[in-house]
Amino acid sequence: MRFTAEEAMERSLIEELTKNVSQWTYRDDLRTEDDLWENLRHKLNMNNKAVLDDVPLSDKEFEQVKNELSFPNFYRAAEFLAGENGIANVRVVRDDPRVGEIRLMVMNNRDIAGGSSSYEIINQYQASKTSSTDRNRIFDVTLLINGLPMIHIELKNRSTSYMDAFRQIDKYSGEGKFKGIFSSIQMFVVTNGVDTRYIAAAQKGKLNSKFLTRWVDENNKPVNNYLDFAKDVLSIPQAHKMVGQYSVLDSERRSIILLRPYQIHAIEAVQEASKLHESGYVWHTTGSGKTLTSYKVARNLLLMNSIEKTIFIVDRVDLDQQTGDSFKSYSAHDVISIDDTDNVNDLIKKLYSQDKTVIVTTIQKLNHVMRRYGGNEDSAKWKSIRNKKLAFVVDECHRAVSSLKKQEIEKFFNDTLWYGFTGTPIFEENAKEEFGDLARTTEEQYGKRLHEYTVKEAIHDNAVLGFQIEYKSTFTEDELRDHVDRQYGGNITNYDELNDIEREELIKKEAFETREHKLIVIDQIINKSRQKFGMHNDLGKQYSAILTTDSIASAQEYYKLFREVIDGKSEVKVSEQVKKRLPDFPKVAITYSISENEETSIKNQEQMKETMEDYNKMFGTNFTLDQVSAYNRDVNHRLARKQDKYKFREEQLDLVIVVDRLLTGFDAPSLAILFMDRNPMPPHNLIQAFSRTNRLYDEGKKYGQIMTFRTPHTFEEKVDAALYLYSNGGESFVQAPTWEDAMDAFKEAFNELMDIAPNLESIDLLSEITSKKKFAKAFQAFDKKFQELQVYSNYSEGIAEQFGITNEKLEDYTAKYNNIIEEIKAESGEDDEDDDIIIDIAYEINSVSKDTVNHEYILGLIQSVMESRITQDESKERVEAKQSEIESYILDLKQSNEKLGYLVEELWKNIKQNPEKYDKEDVLILFEQLKEEEKESVVKNFAYKYAVDENDLMFVVDNFKVSSDNQLGENDLIKSRDYQVYKSRNEDAVKPTKYRRKLKENLKDVYIKEIAPLYER
Repeated sequence: MRFTAEEAMERSLIEELTKNVSQWTYRDDLRTEDDLWENLRHKLNMNNKAVLDDVPLSDKEFEQVKNELSFPNFYRAAEFLAGENGIANVRVVRDDPRVGEIRLMVMNNRDIAGGSSSYEIINQYQASKTSSTDRNRIFDVTLLINGLPMIHIELKNRSTSYMDAFRQIDKYSGEGKFKGIFSSIQMFVVTNGVDTRYIAAAQKGKLNSKFLTRWVDENNKPVNNYLDFAKDVLSIPQAHKMVGQYSVLDSERRSIILLRPYQIHAIEAVQEASKLHESGYVWHTTGSGKTLTSYKVARNLLLMNSIEKTIFIVDRVDLDQQTGDSFKSYSAHDVISIDDTDNVNDLIKKLYSQDKTVIVTTIQKLNHVMRRYGGNEDSAKWKSIRNKKLAFVVDECHRAVSSLKKQEIEKFFNDTLWYGFTGTPIFEENAKEEFGDLARTTEEQYGKRLHEYTVKEAIHDNAVLGFQIEYKSTFTEDELRDHVDRQYGGNITNYDELNDIEREELIKKEAFETREHKLIVIDQIINKSRQKFGMHNDLGKQYSAILTTDSIASAQEYYKLFREVIDGKSEVKVSEQVKKRLPDFPKVAITYSISENEETSIKNQEQMKETMEDYNKMFGTNFTLDQVSAYNRDVNHRLARKQDKYKFREEQLDLVIVVDRLLTGFDAPSLAILFMDRNPMPPHNLIQAFSRTNRLYDEGKKYGQIMTFRTPHTFEEKVDAALYLYSNGGESFVQAPTWEDAMDAFKEAFNELMDIAPNLESIDLLSEITSKKKFAKAFQAFDKKFQELQVYSNYSEGIAEQFGITNEKLEDYTAKYNNIIEEIKAESGEDDEDDDIIIDIAYEINSVSKDTVNHEYILGLIQSVMESRITQDESKERVEAKQSEIESYILDLKQSNEKLGYLVEELWKNIKQNPEKYDKEDVLILFEQLKEEEKESVVKNFAYKYAVDENDLMFVVDNFKVSSDNQLGENDLIKSRDYQVYKSRNEDAVKPTKYRRKLKENLKDVYIKEIAPLYER
């Protein structure tokens, strides 16, 4: 047999997984869904003989199983697979009424690589079409655990990108191919042989390529080759661990999370240390999922026989806010229940109980326990608690537990292990002040470093983003000198001899507390940061920001000034450009920690009351002053936007003003900007604050953006030192290019594009495939560099004009580029392995402003409204407001793409008329089916009119290239015609000699008007 490249890769992968002593079995007899169901039926009968009493499942009984195991989405499958105590059971009512209901074991995640677990490999699975509008598909390789498809692998040959495999999976998902028995998939793997990535299973619309993960070994060395990846990740027991132990269900986002390799290596390092009864700490850079890692460590430590309980210690505010929410979200379907302690008595009860469990608590509650039992040495209860074998896991380990407090806890409990987690360890260079024999560094406090993953490594692995930092001053050189003269009465006689940092040291704090200074900052935020906020993105997909100040008083003053601007009562106005794009910008809130609020004066509390009233008007909430904690939680949610309901623009915040709240431990992927009007903080606090901004979010978010407004030279020196300390010397790798470097890179890209295509006419003259690829590659490079340039505050539209770049010119070049891409698709061979010009065919141009609404965004809003109807967590008024927002967006869509707009409108009307019918449906999949039905209708009508074969016509349509004169399958289509039937159906029928030309012209017209609009983004 002669294999194609992909078939050869499939064979090599299967051979790698099944060679030597392996638990994988290759099943070439399983190719259809019926085959897989029958195989699962056999597994259930074999693994549940005792429960079945040796009476195999009947057809009727097995239909119950098929219904139970056909999940509406991957998340629901994951909920089932998590099971009870790690065992997933399916309920079956037996045909024999005397037996009644029984429970059959489907999956045992505690029985990995042994006992009832079986592991099989299939390939070339035939995913048959489910409707007349559907297509048959062939899957590459799938891994079955206990008969259920769990890991699906798509392979491409080396001439294409692994992203093509990713896009293929996304396409299959949109077509509803992962249904029935394939709805149990938990993990996707995509590869082109030399680059391999994995990602948690998610439906179309939620499958974000930003979260494709490359495997690295325990030394953070990348594993790219697909066969090496198979050895490290897809062998048994690792493959079963990936989906059974190293996955987490996020009930808040209703999504599956697969741990990244560095998280897995850290968990395993802690387990090895615990076996040796050694403590230690994990350094994982902030933003890389440290809380999730520490959660999994806390949970997995309970699997050790030598540990009776795990105590997870968090800061009190964190427990009340995001960390507590995250733990509840992660633990909703986990093997071990997470107990957050409501009071001290509850904590004592849980410490005393014999249950193996994770206890989430605060250092304050532990203090109360130790005080209560301090004088009861003879109490049996006290002895029991004191002698428990405990493992303490500490998130943000320096903030949550001091060196002194750790000493006190170790004296109270006789047998403890400690595992600290931090993104910013304390080293000798920034050690705490000496105080007796107390630990001054992280290693002194917790023990040796068990695993390390710095920001440099995280950026390299695309686990977090780098930082783009701009240092601003609200003083000119002359104003700074005048300020120094006034403050020091002209006594600084050596001013000209001082360097920049020495001059900045002379500035008094009062200089930054003026109204003038703050208004300059506000103008920069509102009017000169449009690109930073992503205002060019689709509506609802803008980014959010934090403004941090050095005091509550300053934060409140900022809030008042923002209100003046918003109400039109300030000399600073919101520009027309901003109003045009986002009429309600900026939506501003203020928050500070509960303890700070309790200590403020009555006057400050009154100000807080006023800001909460503004907030209530903005979002339809009803928070009062005694609900500050609930208000803060709501602010967190609106800033983080993790839940679907915050996809709506009307539910989003643009900017939150803080002092220290949210600068550590706060995870908000949509947060892209940190504005700082305060003096530099210590190194670890700086990195913590910066790291609020560099979470992965979407393709447009390239960096975490920082802008400072005080002492720019001093700030830059402090930041460089902090980045050097926490990136192992890779500070230049961590930061975005300077403005000057970004400008140079843009000029180079622009000049290269102009060399190839100085005008539109020159593009039309490109005839060779190579020259077309050169143009496409150059235009993509220009687009990237132009977008990157616009994020800097130095950028102005005048710079574009210097290069002759107008929006009209950009649109013209973009149109030509789109045509060229279509021609490249049509002309390129399938195996251009010798071609050294690599371009991204699916690249989306960003430099042309988009004023149209994205239909997928509208569908996401519809899904959100459907889910809120089920959960009933919103008022009738808010739901009606969101419905109006959806209908407004649909009107906008109909203006820009009438065809898509009417289809979205039709789906929305159907859902509104009969919402119960759609409760378990995925809106994106429904819409894909609607599009296919519309396409089939157009094809059917055209085939009838011209009396041609429908299947031949559909083939031509599916492969249609607007730029080509001759379409693939055109000859077969013409051959299928019945001219006499055509003539009888059309009064204006053309002669046989003109038929072909007429058909081609009309087909092109119909395709452009009726079909192509269905697939525009």
